[in-house]
Amino acid sequence: MKPYLTKAFPNLETEGCHETSPASEKYNCIAWAAGQQNQWWWPYQHPAYFWPEGVNRVVTLDAFFQAFASIGYHQCETGNLEVGFEKVAIYALDGEPTHAARQLSDGTWTSKLGKDIDISHTLPVLEGSTYGQVVAYLKRALGADQAESK
Repeated sequence: MKPYLTKAFPNLETEGCHETSPASEKYNCIAWAAGQQNQWWWPYQHPAYFWPEGVNRVVTLDAFFQAFASIGYHQCETGNLEVGFEKVAIYALDGEPTHAARQLSDGTWTSKLGKDIDISHTLPVLEGSTYGQVVAYLKRALGADQAESK
């Protein structure tokens, strides 16, 4: 693991993770959690950033909930694995969203670390002073076409 990642996420050393994809600047954690690998998702006005039409371009939990709602997600109580659903965990620091992770079919989670690698991990691995804590869970029904693309 790269030293700057273990510095940003000290729990990586104690809990571990598995690298699943090489570094890429094409997409970020929000896009990855939304199932996209061809664009950077963030609400800032920037030509390279995608944000769903009609969703306020502000860095708030409500805006992130709306962005994920635009692709079928709604809030739920827990990050526990539920057959037939795909889940996303939203991290926040001081009430501002910082990161999103997507649950895999085995119950582990996958994240894109900025412009760096994708990893599979437990949720606490990324909690701390960089991303904050998991503050919300979202889920959507896993359709046949989504199941085939996983």
